[in-house]
Amino acid sequence: MTEPRSGAFLSDIQTLRQRAREHIAQGAVTPGYHADRAVVLKLLNEALATEIVCTLRYKRHYYMAQGIHGEGVAQEFLEHANEEQQHADQIAERITQLGGAPDFSPDGLTSRSHAEYVEGGSLEEMIKEDLVAERIAIDSYREMINYFGQDDPTSRRLMEEILAKEEEHADDLVRLLEGITH
Repeated sequence: MTEPRSGAFLSDIQTLRQRAREHIAQGAVTPGYHADRAVVLKLLNEALATEIVCTLRYKRHYYMAQGIHGEGVAQEFLEHANEEQQHADQIAERITQLGGAPDFSPDGLTSRSHAEYVEGGSLEEMIKEDLVAERIAIDSYREMINYFGQDDPTSRRLMEEILAKEEEHADDLVRLLEGITH
């Protein structure tokens, strides 16, 4: 007979079933959830605000993009706006899964957001401001991912997926900037 290896799955089925029945109203937040929920909800609401501000900025840039490169750049802005909105929706859903309330209030939106809402006067300025915002999101989301660690693997994975898309956006913007300045 083989002995269980160190670190093996330790909970027996009866224990899992018993724990699942305890505090049933807490939904996805089981006794195995070890993160500080208040901190996680605060961080996720900041990420939500960041995504909303980015959606709004990209939408404005989509409508304001003009010039010889305007149409192609505008389409990229629209694609990014739609993806940022999708991120906002995913984050809001995670907040509710954790028993929190997603903060969609326009009051204080820019102070909760890590990124700024900068309009930009020219196509080049718009792209640069979007790139700055993406770089801010990349760094702040990376820090969130590190904070969540193993204590909240679901939020960590969500933010890892969003981080990957933000990195893709930054690469897209660098290419757009090179395309209009060379």
